[in-house]
Amino acid sequence: MTNCALPSTGEPGTSAAMRRGACPSLAAPMQTGDGLLVRLRPDDDSLTIPKVIALAAAAETFGNGIIEITARGNLQLRGLTVATVPGLAQAIGDADIIIAEGLAIEVPPLAGIDPSEIADPRPIATALGEALRAQRPALKLAPKLSVVIDGGGRFGLGGVVADIRLQALTTSAGGEWLLSLGGTASRAVIVGKLAADALVPALMVVLQKLSTLGPAARGRDLDPVEIRELCRCVAAIEPQLARRVPEVSIPGIHTLGDGGVVLGLGLAFAQVEASALAPFLHQIEELGATSIRLAPGHALFVLGLAHEAAAIAQSLAAAHGFRIAEDDPRNAIATCAGSKGCASAGMETKGMAERLVELAPELLDGSLTVHLSGCAKGCARPKPSELTLIGAPSGYGLVVNGAANDLPSAYTDDNGMITALARLGRLVRQNKDAGESAQSCLTRLGAARVSAAFEQG
Repeated sequence: MTNCALPSTGEPGTSAAMRRGACPSLAAPMQTGDGLLVRLRPDDDSLTIPKVIALAAAAETFGNGIIEITARGNLQLRGLTVATVPGLAQAIGDADIIIAEGLAIEVPPLAGIDPSEIADPRPIATALGEALRAQRPALKLAPKLSVVIDGGGRFGLGGVVADIRLQALTTSAGGEWLLSLGGTASRAVIVGKLAADALVPALMVVLQKLSTLGPAARGRDLDPVEIRELCRCVAAIEPQLARRVPEVSIPGIHTLGDGGVVLGLGLAFAQVEASALAPFLHQIEELGATSIRLAPGHALFVLGLAHEAAAIAQSLAAAHGFRIAEDDPRNAIATCAGSKGCASAGMETKGMAERLVELAPELLDGSLTVHLSGCAKGCARPKPSELTLIGAPSGYGLVVNGAANDLPSAYTDDNGMITALARLGRLVRQNKDAGESAQSCLTRLGAARVSAAFEQG
């Protein structure tokens, strides 16, 4: 991990004063509909409140002030230009914000402070990063390759897709971890068990194998039997699998050990404006907040608050537009940047999400996810959703129980979209049995009836 800075190239707009190495995401920003986008993986322990305030100021000075937390818990800054990216890099370096580089090695957001976790995964993540930096020649790995090291706990990463996953086990032997490949925790292919002292060597073996397969190889391309033999894993049976910890919604006030609390907040539709974030941060700093930790699901945790102060901070967050509760209907909507932030998008997703909340609240009881995708790429949610709305030049398509790249089963145009959303809400309202969820109701009614309601009533 390094302080994030662009290398000096001698070109106008770069700075020889930028320090301690290069951040690939800043060195190669991505062109979007609202300018250049930079994606950052800050080190959790580096995000003190003053540093996040400095980051917000930089986002507004050098970009358009829109800050996003991705589905995996990374930061994105939008609206940059070729001329302003070096200034952003300088500002991040000046604030001493530590940016992780290279292979994505992910641990749960409350790793090391969650009393319910089985083991602290951070030392393993640090040791793996050091081993990779010492590897010569450097391994050639797929750009989006990810390693999840999950110590368990209430806010684990079981729902995050990973190429390689380590999950702490509760066993009589103690100190054991489950190695699996590809997918989420429930869908990954299990390789076997490893003792704690064998983890980093085993992970390096897996990564070296991927490197030999080529720079596009992913975890799903590996043979689990071969990996079990190479890593000398012990076969795992179902009773030995990782403890199944019920998923807990991040928004809310959560008690830690010894009476401490953390405040969980979600971004409304994955975004917050720097002009709203900075005042909120100043307010909670006065209440005692010390730092934040980014979390999957476009969320974050605020650390350092006493319980009474956390309740005040939660009210302030609501006033600034954050998601603060498990039953917030916006929790059930996944959106991409939309047409305001991406040239490929055919839908203004944030505005459409607001209309969905207003017109069809019956869909948003938390039992299902409505995915609003600006185009068929489905960047915000590649996996299937119960309802996916896709923008297109000719209007909007609906996919029932599928992903954005599936063929829609119903269509409408701009003029019909408002009534189409209202009809979907009315379909659930008029047909849901007492105590039945929206998901169960739509499943019972069937895809054909849902599609017909959207398209023609």
